[in-house]
Amino acid sequence: MTVIERAPAKINLGLDVMGKRTDGYHDLSMVMMSVDLCDYITAEDLDEDIIQFESDCPKMPIQNNDVYKVAQLIKKEFNIQRGVFLHLTKKIPVCAGMGGGSSDAAATIRALNTLWNLNLSYQDMIRIGMEIGSDVPYCIQAGCAHIRGKGEIVQPIVGHLSSWVVLAKPHFGISTRTVFPSIDCQEISRVDIESIVKALEEDDYQKLLRKMGNSLEDISIAKKPFIQKIKDKMMQSGADIAMMTGSGPSVFALCKTEKQANRVVNSVKGFCKEVYKVRTL
Repeated sequence: MTVIERAPAKINLGLDVMGKRTDGYHDLSMVMMSVDLCDYITAEDLDEDIIQFESDCPKMPIQNNDVYKVAQLIKKEFNIQRGVFLHLTKKIPVCAGMGGGSSDAAATIRALNTLWNLNLSYQDMIRIGMEIGSDVPYCIQAGCAHIRGKGEIVQPIVGHLSSWVVLAKPHFGISTRTVFPSIDCQEISRVDIESIVKALEEDDYQKLLRKMGNSLEDISIAKKPFIQKIKDKMMQSGADIAMMTGSGPSVFALCKTEKQANRVVNSVKGFCKEVYKVRTL
């Protein structure tokens, strides 16, 4: 049997850091949206009781990756006495703030749930996902959602954003682990997440543009000022808004028309090698 699952990238329409928890994590409030830049997970039964992994991405480690970790975790927890071959077709840039690794993990959970007839509930999949990473629970269903806590509280938003999205990934990456220790919860810029949710529910594009924001932008831009240059270039070329996604370093632009999006692509591809024109899902 073969199962193929799509793993879409995400952008953050809003990201607010609410405060630091007693367990050392930060409470977050975020609005995430899937876009049609996707990785693909293929899972196949193996006769031998082992996990085999391969990817078309040469930088991807064979075992120290989220796809392999999910398979190990599920195999052990449910005492699966069967082997699996997992192939990752990689399109989403790594260390980009687009949730590629988390989406791959979520797609693997869904694929193995089908392949191994586990009949996992949504809450079961969220629990497994949280053991891999805080963005994985959102990626189980993806789409447009309001995420809270460490990432485990996922509330789908009844509303839709139909927009072109231009994604630009600079030549460097930023590890989330280097950003959060720099957060001063008293000084960090705050984002009105509830207003973003309301704008989406009301299909009010202009209100959405006014309310969007990312509390981590100032920190990441201080580390890598080139992020601001990408934002400025996108706005100068006619984007409706340009904003960093996640902890960076990728920047995305929203454009209502494809003509706008094409102008933004042409303006940034000269100094960003990885530029993608996609749609919201």
